[in-house]
Amino acid sequence: MKKTLLSTMVAAALLGSLALSASAQNIAIVNGKAVPKSRVDTLAQQVAQSGRPVTPEMEGQIKEEVIAREIFMQEAQKRGLDASDNFKIQMDLARQTLLIRELFTEYQKANPVTDADMQAEYDKFVAANGGKEYKASHILVEKESDAKAIIAQLKKGGNFAAIAKKSSTDKGSGAKGGDLDWANPSSYVKEFTEALVLLKKGQITDTPVKSQFGYHIIRLDDERQAQLPKFEEVKPQIAQQLQQQKLVAFQQELRASAKVE
Repeated sequence: MKKTLLSTMVAAALLGSLALSASAQNIAIVNGKAVPKSRVDTLAQQVAQSGRPVTPEMEGQIKEEVIAREIFMQEAQKRGLDASDNFKIQMDLARQTLLIRELFTEYQKANPVTDADMQAEYDKFVAANGGKEYKASHILVEKESDAKAIIAQLKKGGNFAAIAKKSSTDKGSGAKGGDLDWANPSSYVKEFTEALVLLKKGQITDTPVKSQFGYHIIRLDDERQAQLPKFEEVKPQIAQQLQQQKLVAFQQELRASAKVE
């Protein structure tokens, strides 16, 4: 008698622990249907990946969102909306999107950007942007005759900034008195660069410089060694750029190898 009672109690305890375990995997029961905790975990992960902290308050909001979705989904199913052609098409598109995302995620995990890759990219950046930087100002006009007249005016003591504000067709720099700020000479068109690097500090071009944009009157305001960011400062941006390049190459490779008729 005692042995039977003990067995019954053990069985009840086991069933109770199993029920608690199953209950722990769900956050709610909506109209008799369990809502799994995994939905909350997945949504919380998405929130975290977006850069927002998952605070206790946020966790509560996520839970309520998951429960609301279950209620709305059940109502949509009750109305037979999941059997409509439009729903099936949308589901197929959503399935494609998720599968493609998984494909790209798997590829990036299998083909990570290494520190050596990033260092090599940074070295290329330094090689292309190192050396001197120039702080220049310019006045841009459409006609050569107008440019020559402005140069003559400047030689007589005309105010460069005032003339730039009044006459330059480059409205961006013109509003700042012609100021182009610090830049690597390679960032300008060839004709502009060639004239700029020949100037001394404070000097203005004696003749108009013609480019595809019109006629420039250029003044060199200052020069210095290029102020480049350190590798560690731009490492995240380099990693993102190289990851994107790898992914684009992978996509192009798949597209090129596919047989499309």
